[in-house]
Amino acid sequence: MTAMAAASVPGSTAEAAFVPSELARRDTDRMAAYRRNLDFYRGVQWETSSRRRQLVFNYARVAVDKITSYLVEGLSTACYPVEPFAEGADPALKERICHAESLLQRMRDENGLDSLDYETEIDCAVLGDACYKVTWDADAERVRITAPPVTGLYAWWPGDDPSRVRRVASRYRLSQEELATLYRVTVPKRTAHVTELWTDREFALYVDDALIERKPNPYGFIPFVIFPNLREPKQFWGTSDIPSLIQPQRELNRAVSQLSRILEFSGNPIAVLENVDESQDIRTAPGQVWSVPEGARAYLLDLLQGGGVRLHIDYIETVYRTLHDLSETPRAAYGGTEKELSCAALAMEMNSLIQKVSRKRGIRSAVYHRRDEMVLRLAERFAGVDFSGVTHRTVWGPVLQEDSTRMAQEEQGLVQAGIHARRTAMDRLGVRSPDAEFRLWCDERERILGMNQQYRVKGHE
Repeated sequence: MTAMAAASVPGSTAEAAFVPSELARRDTDRMAAYRRNLDFYRGVQWETSSRRRQLVFNYARVAVDKITSYLVEGLSTACYPVEPFAEGADPALKERICHAESLLQRMRDENGLDSLDYETEIDCAVLGDACYKVTWDADAERVRITAPPVTGLYAWWPGDDPSRVRRVASRYRLSQEELATLYRVTVPKRTAHVTELWTDREFALYVDDALIERKPNPYGFIPFVIFPNLREPKQFWGTSDIPSLIQPQRELNRAVSQLSRILEFSGNPIAVLENVDESQDIRTAPGQVWSVPEGARAYLLDLLQGGGVRLHIDYIETVYRTLHDLSETPRAAYGGTEKELSCAALAMEMNSLIQKVSRKRGIRSAVYHRRDEMVLRLAERFAGVDFSGVTHRTVWGPVLQEDSTRMAQEEQGLVQAGIHARRTAMDRLGVRSPDAEFRLWCDERERILGMNQQYRVKGHE
């Protein structure tokens, strides 16, 4: 084991000037916004604490979870030849396409991407940003996909092109034991900050501010895919779903808490005495008898008279509708339709949610395409497989389940008319491996035709 010590390694001026501890003073506004949004999502929604009843109906969390469930529905990847008619000229291309699809599916299973994608999308919707890291695990000889927290990520890009990242720093903590096991480094403290600095050409590893390792980038690309939830024009970092819900959510909590206190007081009424100088043993209980002097008046304060509760309920309903509008999750998204709706009517009712999901999917398609591209490149580089001539795209399932039946009918007509190929139809319907599915269909059809031929022969005999 080697003791940690600061090292002087030749490099460019910009790289030599990099000091990991200075990252703590970078992007402070972004980090503060992350903490606020995450606390609000977790239910810390009252601005000040009080001994009085403070109810929290965490609709903001429910809306984020609901949108994410619709967003990741049917997420998969379909592979194609780069040239539409290249399969005839290259018989092995079809096999490479099938291999690419099976590899990407295996990576989903081995890395638990169905669960990881949902968790990462929740994180992205709450914080406003998220990230995937794609690396090669030499011990397991496979691609590893993780989602490091964006609270430890820092990025640099050209001032006129936020879409092109030129350097990424990933900062996280490790214990003494982990540092000794992973990097053979000893530190005097129980924990230390580890910083990975990546460019297209070079990788550098720091423990606290000490440079431990510097070497050429083994991948040839920065293995991070940093992406926003929703992007502001000309900005690199994204926007969260939480800020637009803060005011109506707090107002809903306040209004419901107030109504709850009114109902509590009405269940335990307040005794009001008029023209009485002093009182003793005045209690409200069943069968209670009060003795009051002549000219005095005693009664129970009724906070519900005059329809006051109805005003509170109407106001709460107004705030509730505002939350639905701002979150773009109509009540129908929760199965709360008052009557049965046709497919077209339901689509109109859910139009705001469909549009929000479409905006997010427009960003995510490029994200998941980039992640799959990294997987294929790493497999080519370290596993020696060939994916030349193969391209791919992200496939999404329908937002509404009712859409699948209508889409299947449309694709059936398009295939019969010769407008769409069967593969294209299966891609649109969310079939993850169209070629494998088509081969199964061909095998079944061949067996059925063979069985029919046998029955005809027996019937003739």
